[in-house]
Amino acid sequence: MEEGKKLTPKEKLKFDPVPMPEQKPGERIRNVNEVPLGYTPEMAREEAMRCLQCKNAPCIRGCPVEIDIPAFIQFIYEGKFREAINKIKETNILPAVCGRVCPQEEQCQKACIFGKSRKDMSKSIQIGKLERFAADWEMEQGEAEMPEIKSSTGKKVAIVGSGPAGLTVAADVRREGHDVTIFEALHKPGGVLMYGIPEFRLPKKIVQREVENLKKMGVEVRTNMVIGKIFTIDELFEEGYDAVFVGTGAGLPLFMHIPGENLNGVYSANEYLTRANLMKAYSFPETDTPIARAKNVAVFGGGNVAMDSARTALRLGAENVYLVYRRSRQEMPARIEEIEHAEEEGVQLRLLQNPVRIIGDENGWVKAVECIKMELGEPDESGRRRPIPIEGSEFTIEVDACIVAIGNASNPLVPSTTPDLNTNKWGNILADPETMKTSKKGVFAGGDIVLGAATVILAMGQGRKAAKAINEYLETGRW
Repeated sequence: MEEGKKLTPKEKLKFDPVPMPEQKPGERIRNVNEVPLGYTPEMAREEAMRCLQCKNAPCIRGCPVEIDIPAFIQFIYEGKFREAINKIKETNILPAVCGRVCPQEEQCQKACIFGKSRKDMSKSIQIGKLERFAADWEMEQGEAEMPEIKSSTGKKVAIVGSGPAGLTVAADVRREGHDVTIFEALHKPGGVLMYGIPEFRLPKKIVQREVENLKKMGVEVRTNMVIGKIFTIDELFEEGYDAVFVGTGAGLPLFMHIPGENLNGVYSANEYLTRANLMKAYSFPETDTPIARAKNVAVFGGGNVAMDSARTALRLGAENVYLVYRRSRQEMPARIEEIEHAEEEGVQLRLLQNPVRIIGDENGWVKAVECIKMELGEPDESGRRRPIPIEGSEFTIEVDACIVAIGNASNPLVPSTTPDLNTNKWGNILADPETMKTSKKGVFAGGDIVLGAATVILAMGQGRKAAKAINEYLETGRW
């Protein structure tokens, strides 16, 4: 690319995406360091050069928090990295997180005109990688620029849960001058960003830095506070809070209800990943967190959590990791990048197979899993073809640990202690999709407690809506 030369859209369309450097598979399975290594400034500017700067910008509509994507990319192309990160942070307070874990290929990049023009969406502008670059550049500069905080209103807002939805609400509400307190059940804030997503995908120092920035804005963070036990929602109002946001997530693991699930060596993905991520079991005995050091591990599921579990098992020393999924690769809900990384690292995909029984030894420990082969029938309510068991096709795989990663249900603690808070049949809190208001005056909700298990950026999108509605409610008093 000739410096300073202005390319036409036709000329830009000749360029392919700039690949991001990564750790080699053989090296990275022996550590928990981040796999992608990030763009250099030169790489970022070269990638930003490809953006067509579309006037109608469909990529913005594809972003749940509506980042002005062409604007921040143009700033990167011009080498104005401070302006780029400030533009992103106008609507997204967690750019370093979203740049790493958001499914851009299903959102902003799916809408990219470049990819559509090339008839290959893998050629779309690498928006997520550029967002990560801008956020990482700011971290390298040291102190982040703090947003302006309006004069104190004297109003108090309680936020239950410090996941992506709660952190987003905290920032947007604090900016308006309200006092904000986050109540987090665990000993470290960050929610699913801390306990659910592995270090090699999202370094915990990044999450901790974002939380520290909120504290610098004046947000109070109280850990080891299980709302529903220590305080109910009603008691928070009695403590003087004027509004409450519930962002407690979908932390209730689902199981398959097959024989043997209560054997030693069977984990929910929640427990397995929490032990490994939040409690750093990968460095045992330096940390006091035990975890099964299995040689042969079966993971049940096909989403990002299943991929995270399988890749974590490799880093904990497993020789064979089998990912058992009842549909084909095409139906896998995991991000393409995560599937590719898992395969590169040696995870063995056992597609069109489903566990029917976990077999234990005389001491009650897992020794094998019995599976059955599947075939795909007509589409079900999810739009994916329904898996149908093939009679008589059962077989066993010798394993010494199993991880169940088939999904989560909403955390039931707050709804169960708040009788006038309406929920649906799955236990999700019912909230207005535009304002995130619940059936209880002064209470708002968003993220996975409303959506069911979803993505970081969708939770943040609901957090932004909730914050706007909370600010209006505190200003007008109207419900």
